[in-house]
Amino acid sequence: MENYLLCCDWGTSVFRLQVIHIADFTVLAQEVSPDGIATTFNSWKQQAGEDAVPKPEFFRRQLKTKIAGLANRASIPLDHVPMIISGMASSSIGMEDVPYAQLPFALNGSRASVCYFDSQVDFPHEVYLVSGVRSGEDVMRGEETQLIGVTTLLRSTDRTLDDAIFICPGTHSKHMYVRQGQLVDFHTYMTGEVFSLLATHSILKNSVDVEQLTDSLEHSPDAFKRGLKDADSCALLNRIFTTRTNQLFGKLNSQENALYLSGLLIGSELKPLQKKTKQELVLCCGSSLYPFYTLAIAELGLADRTTIVPPELVDKAAIVGQVILFQNHRKKLNEVVK
Repeated sequence: MENYLLCCDWGTSVFRLQVIHIADFTVLAQEVSPDGIATTFNSWKQQAGEDAVPKPEFFRRQLKTKIAGLANRASIPLDHVPMIISGMASSSIGMEDVPYAQLPFALNGSRASVCYFDSQVDFPHEVYLVSGVRSGEDVMRGEETQLIGVTTLLRSTDRTLDDAIFICPGTHSKHMYVRQGQLVDFHTYMTGEVFSLLATHSILKNSVDVEQLTDSLEHSPDAFKRGLKDADSCALLNRIFTTRTNQLFGKLNSQENALYLSGLLIGSELKPLQKKTKQELVLCCGSSLYPFYTLAIAELGLADRTTIVPPELVDKAAIVGQVILFQNHRKKLNEVVK
């Protein structure tokens, strides 16, 4: 089964497992579920009495169930296929707490922090558990694996980016500073999480309608553009409350108001890049956020120096990064054995 690899992205709230063909990164089957690290950890904590099992074993049992389901989908036996896991599985609430890698972080994967688990009788899979990266005041888990994949895919298209800022939108957006093949710094922006909290748990929840937000953007982009224009980090807290008065004074309907709030937060994240004129920008955006960030990049005058990675390549990047890390660290293990 040397041609296959089990690639697992185990996030806080989502579990994704894929079996891929290593040579061409083809996904043969995948298993996606809401059994993220937080849910799995809480289930482990709720054990009691003689039936309680150690945390690594409990996590392996969860993986074994998922692999069995994946084998049925792929219609191939998966015993003895190695597995690489990135995301929150290497955190304190994960399978094993693995120390972060340090900056500068080489984008060939050679300096990644990886913990190896040998196969066992009841779990016939080698496991390569990938940790994240830390700076002096920030951390990431999983985005660095995607970054390895993105830069590899860009090199295959003859795009060389020796001094660039890679923008990865999400719940916790990352701006990653790459110089001469190394990640040298990064910053986290809680854009997605703050939007969710404001739209569902704050006084603004009755002023916005987040259903069909992408369709609303297509039909009513002006409200989003207005939010981008009003975004100002110095007055952001005041501007956020404007979302409330937009509704009270009948200036925007609830769908337009959600777009306004989205524009405010995305604009606050991206506007500082207007002053960082020396670096190229690379937008690595999944399909759900793609229309919001591409429109923001254009409206903020950043398009001329931005490379936009297609969403299908972004989706593929994590797999490419995992394959590179697996090959690098299996090679290191083999050299130690020799």
